Amino acid sequence: MADEGDYCTVCGGTPPDKILIKRILVDGKETGIDKLDWIIEEVKKQKLTSNQAIAEEIMLRVARFNYIPTKKKEAYREALLEEYHRSA
Repeated sequence: MADEGDYCTVCGGTPPDKILIKRILVDGKETGIDKLDWIIEEVKKQKLTSNQAIAEEIMLRVARFNYIPTKKKEAYREALLEEYHRSA
């Protein structure tokens, strides 16, 4: 059972090389989003055309790996959609 998964040999948590955090501005503050580049690439594969659908899919996926404060959801949505279009 101890051999299952990929864990840090020092602390038992996520290994440092598996943390893929990208920093973006959310509501004017630098915010780290784990796995953002991968999430954007996966959403692009869906070939969604409307900004609303793109933003919803990104938010859904980002929320799986990151905490999004309820009061900041719209700010996150805008920042993530902007980052999606910037990466095109």
